[in-house]
Amino acid sequence: MPLVTALAATAALVLTACGGGDDGKGSKGGDSDNAAAESSAPPAEKKPAKSAAQLSLTKNEVPAHAIVEPADDYAFAKSRDNVKVDKSVCAPLGYAMGQFPVGAPQDSYLRVAEEKEFTGAFTYITLATYAPGEAQDAMADMTKAVSACAGGFTAKGDKASNVYESLASETTGAAPTPGADESLSFRATTKYQGDSHTVRTQATRHGDTIAIYFAIDGNAYLQARTGNAKIFPAVVKSQEKKLS
Repeated sequence: MPLVTALAATAALVLTACGGGDDGKGSKGGDSDNAAAESSAPPAEKKPAKSAAQLSLTKNEVPAHAIVEPADDYAFAKSRDNVKVDKSVCAPLGYAMGQFPVGAPQDSYLRVAEEKEFTGAFTYITLATYAPGEAQDAMADMTKAVSACAGGFTAKGDKASNVYESLASETTGAAPTPGADESLSFRATTKYQGDSHTVRTQATRHGDTIAIYFAIDGNAYLQARTGNAKIFPAVVKSQEKKLS
């Protein structure tokens, strides 16, 4: 959700929310017979990797939360190619906070989590799968960007611009991800009509899959007050379990 359209998006959401084993007896034929048997056995079939959509949470999989499809009307950009960032090193963060995958994914899938007792807070989940080695590269690019973009940057989409005034990594308050191969968490600050808003992002890598969680407090925009978004821990726990 573009930050500058959070007001409209939240208002709309308020209206619509509500093989055989060893027998232990051995073989009389010896090792040569065993080798011949093994060479004639068909090769084991490798299970196909799951797509990002198959790895995604389903609608009612997280207690007290709903997992839904985001409305296209409030998308920050129609495609990742339409996202323009003023500092190239910051592009991975502009993509991540714009609900797009980072790096060179093979496929991706986007969903948004909201509390069933609607509060106007949202956590977006962007899942992406990669060719071997590409997920590590994407995580490295994000890690580099968090440090390089501490002074802020601007990301422009089709309908809006998000001006991030500052950015910093953080571990306090990040949802636990014990099964992940890598994990990265950061916060960014922006302003809307004079009010300061903090949004949060957490990215994890499980092998060749990356999950990006992005939190925004839509109600803070609606109520014209300071916002301090928090990623839903229950959503991260459930999604990470499916990825581990």
